[in-house]
Amino acid sequence: MGAFRDFEDFWLFYLGEHRHPANRALHALGTAGLLPAAVLGLCLHPAWFAAGPAFAYALAWTGHLAVERNRPATWRHPWWSLRGDVRMLRRMFDGRLRRDLAALPGAGPDPP
Repeated sequence: MGAFRDFEDFWLFYLGEHRHPANRALHALGTAGLLPAAVLGLCLHPAWFAAGPAFAYALAWTGHLAVERNRPATWRHPWWSLRGDVRMLRRMFDGRLRRDLAALPGAGPDPP
């Protein structure tokens, strides 16, 4: 996980680190939880602003360490990883993620 020329170059690496569907599901849940936490932070208490990222990272890092068994890219590339999380969630919903994953070198069917 070295230097990347641009985000598109990083995106290929990011996808390769998110091959397992359970890892992707944990990321989606965590990323989707950021918006409600921000709303609660505005409406109820500012502590929710910290709770949102804590929740998201706990789920994502569980996906990497326990499911995918790799190191989260966030540790070295936090902003591109956040951008990757948002893109991955968006592509899950619009149907393009399967195509992106199928184009990876060594891509096969999702693990059980």
